[in-house]
Amino acid sequence: MDIWNHTSLSDFILLGLFSYSPYDFFLFSLVLLASATALAGNILFLLLTQADRRLHTPMYFFLSQLSIMDLTIMGAVVPKMAVNFLSGSKFISRGGCATQVFLVVMVGSAECFLLAVMAYDRYVAVCHPLRYPVLMNWKACCLMSLASWMGGVADSVIDVGMVFSFPYCGSLQVDQFFCEVPVLLRLSCADTSLFEDLIYACCVIMLLLPLGAIVASYARILMAVISMTSTEGKQKALSTCSSHLAVVGLYYGGAIFSYMQRASARTLAGDRAISISLPSSPPCSTHSFTA
Repeated sequence: MDIWNHTSLSDFILLGLFSYSPYDFFLFSLVLLASATALAGNILFLLLTQADRRLHTPMYFFLSQLSIMDLTIMGAVVPKMAVNFLSGSKFISRGGCATQVFLVVMVGSAECFLLAVMAYDRYVAVCHPLRYPVLMNWKACCLMSLASWMGGVADSVIDVGMVFSFPYCGSLQVDQFFCEVPVLLRLSCADTSLFEDLIYACCVIMLLLPLGAIVASYARILMAVISMTSTEGKQKALSTCSSHLAVVGLYYGGAIFSYMQRASARTLAGDRAISISLPSSPPCSTHSFTA
């Protein structure tokens, strides 16, 4: 499929988040500072997990994959947003827009699968501690991580191919600070209702299937914790799961609120607010740059 068909006449225009008032310069500085902090934190975490052999465990391996996902999405969105704001330009090429869509969708989808894998890891650690080294060996961890990434790649290839196959013959102003699928579809002069329904079904499946695996894993963990007689054992089991549960709650709370709505029920303001506030990337559409 020639994804550049009908779309090579001009670049897209990213309207962005900010104008050029002193107040907006202050907000831009805060966003840039938050992004730099997140960038430094993720890089330091990756270096630390590599340097300390005590952190060469499945849990930290999966956390390092989350850090790589965060770095990927920040690299796809933040530099272009900053360059456009500082230079006064609002343009993004077709290739740049397609790259942003590809990376945003890939990371969002892959993170859904990876959170489910991490829930399974915690289930094995709590419910089958003696078999943990066998069930969660390095080969199994690498395969599960690779499967998460490949699931994201497959989803992004389909989305990019379909989105850029539509003709864009009207306004090319993207009312967002990066290219995302729902906003681009609004600009097409073709009937995209069927594809929007497919995206909605994709989002429901890719949210609910991993979420079902997460809920099932933690239901078994809860049953195992309740049956423990040692208070110390219960506290240790819960402490190993608390951070992951916090990430899952933040991720799926925003994702389900936003992306399990049909396209007709969504608004530009709502999309923009979710894009900024989500700590992780919802599948099929958008990702925060302040992970």
